Amino acid sequence: MPFHIVHNNIVTMEVDAIVNAANTRLKAGGGVCGAIFHAAGTMQLQLACDRIGYCATGDAVATEAFNLTANYIIHTPGPVYVDGKHGEERLLRSCYVNSLALATKLGCHSIAFPLISAGIYGYPRQEALHVASSSITSFVSDQDLLVYLVLFP
Repeated sequence: MPFHIVHNNIVTMEVDAIVNAANTRLKAGGGVCGAIFHAAGTMQLQLACDRIGYCATGDAVATEAFNLTANYIIHTPGPVYVDGKHGEERLLRSCYVNSLALATKLGCHSIAFPLISAGIYGYPRQEALHVASSSITSFVSDQDLLVYLVLFP
């Protein structure tokens, strides 16, 4: 299925699942995470995340999308970039692969990702873009899933 890189606001994407660049405690944050919480309904989304409680870096969990047009929000904590020699690339790839696998398991036909870890977690943007693109392309080569990588304009 197709893979598209688009410049848009992720919360306005009309897809089955929106991916949240989460923190491991699944708390409302800033940046993409804050925007998703705000658009979905901060209190109700936080309650759903609190029921899950924790998600390890590179793993993925899902909640209802509440006020968003999507059916699900898939939360995946990305790695904090240190120097590229502490397993950051492996963990970042896991974010994409585990989120895609979860979306497939949930029956999603479309999904929108932000550029995970490229904001306050300090992952160099071009490297993060390469990891995202190669991870997504490899996964969707034999899947029936429409994937968007959403870069904020």
